[in-house]
Parts: sequence; structure tokens; C-alpha cells
Amino acid sequence: MTRSDRLRGLVHTLQTRRWLRAADLAEHFGVSRRTVYRDVQALYDAGIPIIAVPGKGYRLDDAYVLPPLLLTLDEAEVVLLGTAGLADAADEPLRAAARSVREKVTAALPAEQRDALTHRTAGLRFVPIHTTASPGEGAHLSVLRRAVEAGRAVRLTYRDRGAVATTCTVHPYGLIQQGGAWHLIGRDPTRQRVRSFRLAWTDEVAVLEDRFERPAGYRSALPDGPAPVTVQVLFDPDVADRVRVAPAFHPAETTPHPDGLLVTLKVLHEDAAIPWLLSWGAHVRVLEPAGLRRRLVREAARIIARYRAEPTLL
Repeated sequence: MTRSDRLRGLVHTLQTRRWLRAADLAEHFGVSRRTVYRDVQALYDAGIPIIAVPGKGYRLDDAYVLPPLLLTLDEAEVVLLGTAGLADAADEPLRAAARSVREKVTAALPAEQRDALTHRTAGLRFVPIHTTASPGEGAHLSVLRRAVEAGRAVRLTYRDRGAVATTCTVHPYGLIQQGGAWHLIGRDPTRQRVRSFRLAWTDEVAVLEDRFERPAGYRSALPDGPAPVTVQVLFDPDVADRVRVAPAFHPAETTPHPDGLLVTLKVLHEDAAIPWLLSWGAHVRVLEPAGLRRRLVREAARIIARYRAEPTLL
């Protein structure tokens, strides 16, 4: 961190209006207390009204108003990279807001920093797997987001894993994108418990007049469910490097094996792993659980039967 960046950071830190000791500031910025004394004096000499009280520390005068926010080049890069990821995953209003923020941040930078930022971001981008909201998710995301903000109950028509549709009333606490899918987290007053609803499996959403208050202790996380299933698979040596580069289920453990690569997966349900495992064809063998191995055998038999029943193209 340059001294100019540290001085700006010091002003923003003191903006909290609470007393901060030199030792606290030194630890926060990773410098010595003597450096903090010099920085505080430099800010005071520049006209920043810093109050110093022995035994209490430093703070800004209550009447002081900070000038418009100034970002370092690293901070501006974080904003642009983060909003780019949000634009891929959110609904249209948030995508528009993300584009607007990017334009404002870029326009506010001096020309030299703007050119440097353009060069930086051209060579770096975060692209998580399956970030783009699906049509089913996008249709409901805006409506549910407004319901969460307003504290309004919603009525959902929702399909479970067996494609059975049910209708229920939910007090929506929050929206979470996890594992490449959007989930609504809310309390089902009929069942008297907090549930998660995958937006892609939601057919209809209606906002109701009923209002609710989100619990003070709510945290943005999927409610605890069944323990994840541990799946052990063995990949052939000729595909081991590809598996290491782009694992679909974030393996908990990858271990070299005399016959290839041993991978341990953590999945919520066995059926979540089946499409990915089938995509590797004969290059992968499931070691456990035995039930998943039997399911793959049956699925492979159905695939063979399907192609045998159809006229050959050869």
C-alpha cells in the first residue's frame, strides 16, 4: 500500500466516529505507531479536522464531511470484477445497476488510472461454473427480490425432485446463489420451519399482502439438510489432468492412484453426480457407494437399449 492510499484509508477508518488508538491504527494498516503519528500529523496539516485525546485516541470531528469517494486502482478493479460476475447471475434490474456502477467507477478515475484499469481487467475475469440465471430462475428472481426487500409473503407453486407440484405460502428471508443455482430461503408457516426452494423448480410466484419480519439472527445460508453423500471414483490416467483442471463437484480430496486418479466427491444427492459421471464414459469407475454404481449400470443399459432400438446411421 502506498502512503497516499494509506492516508485515504486512514481518513475513511476515522470516519466511523469512534475513538481509535494509534496502536489500533498501526495494526490495521500494518505499520508502526510512529508512522501513524506522522500520517495523522500530515492529515491535520492538510486541513483534516482530526481530534486527538490522550488515553482515548483519534477521531474525526463530527462536522467534517468526506469528499466524494476515491478508490485505489485495486479497489476499482475489485468493483469491476465483482459487478461483472453479478451481471451474469442476477435479474435485469441488478444487471442494469451493475453496468451503471461499472460506468461510474470507470468515469470517475483519472485518465491514467482508467487506462491502467482497462489493461488490468482485460486480462482477468472470474467465471464461476453455471453462473448465468436460467430462464426459470430469471422469471422469478426480480419478483422474489422485491418481496424479500418489502417483507411480503409469497405463494409458490413448486415442484419437488419427483416433479410433483405443490402450492405453499412462504415468508421469504433471502435469496442465495449456491452451486450454480438460485435458492429462496424462507419460513413455511404451515410446516413451521425454514425451507429452501430452488427457483428453477418454481412454476408460479404471487406476492401476497401479508407482511412479516425477518428474524434478527437470520444468516444468508441454506438451511441445514441431510449430510452430503460421499462418492469415491477412480479415473483413468489419460483423463486425470482434465479432471484436476475442471472438477464439477469440487472434490474434497484428489489422490494419485496406481490405476489413475482417485477422487472423493461430496454431493447432496446421488442423482446430482450421475450426469457428470456419465459424461466421462468408460474413463471413470465408481468405487462407492454401491447403490450409485448400480444406478449407473442401469442407466448405461437404458442408453444401450435406446440406441439399439433406433435405426443405425452407419
